[in-house]
Amino acid sequence: MDQPRSTQRYVQKVKDDEGPLLRAIEALVCQHPAYGYRMIHGLLVDDGFKVGRDRVYRLWRHHGYGVKRKPVKKQRLGVSENGIMRRKAESINDVWCWDFIHDRDERGRMLRWLVIEDEFTREGLAVEVRRSFKATDVLDVLGELMLIRGAPGHIRSDNGPEFIAKAIQRFLAQTSVETLYIEPGAPWQNGYAESFNSRLRAELLSQESFADLAEARQVGGWWQNHYNHRRPHSSLGYMPPARFAASLGPAPLRVGAAPLPCAPPAQAIESSTQNPTLITAGT
Repeated sequence: MDQPRSTQRYVQKVKDDEGPLLRAIEALVCQHPAYGYRMIHGLLVDDGFKVGRDRVYRLWRHHGYGVKRKPVKKQRLGVSENGIMRRKAESINDVWCWDFIHDRDERGRMLRWLVIEDEFTREGLAVEVRRSFKATDVLDVLGELMLIRGAPGHIRSDNGPEFIAKAIQRFLAQTSVETLYIEPGAPWQNGYAESFNSRLRAELLSQESFADLAEARQVGGWWQNHYNHRRPHSSLGYMPPARFAASLGPAPLRVGAAPLPCAPPAQAIESSTQNPTLITAGT
């Protein structure tokens, strides 16, 4: 063509959906600043955008979005037979894990969160916040959850005083729930609970300032519902836990399970029917 190469230029063609896609990415980043581009891509696909992960990553990097990297912790297997590496969940309601996480409101008053998770489906079964918990308070939450969802085969926890209390052990023995206590000072043996706590801390407690206990309960209920029904989970193929649990069908009945020895207070049962964030397997 007898034309110098320096005269040739490529004009970038911007796709028609670039504007709405960028606005959707910006809205999701503002709403969930702790999410990476993979999580944002999963939410975009769930919202109906037909976009590849590589394109989302390109736009993500081009506009300067990012998530602070966490330090890589040394992983250890531990020696306890009750750790997650030696005793894994095999089905819905096979192994639950529970733990506590602490926070404070705007006036510096204690907020203590009790979290319970199904290790197989990754569902956040309970995100209960109070000023303090006694063994009887833990039993109220656990008994209400068992009435709605059924009793698990095992429950994994550390050796905290609320979990090793005689009332807790007596209740679990009467309902044929086997306890999986990890070794003291070995949180990696309860890794699913630690991971859930990390997500709760990064996505809720570090992002929100609570005026009082009532506001913490309201926002915590919203986050639990979002976590179960909306938030993509990387270990589930970026599928929300509730949707993954529904794809498995109803939870199998546990052979030899004993009935609950006592029911929780009537007001607890009434509140559970009004709480949309408390879910059952397969729903």
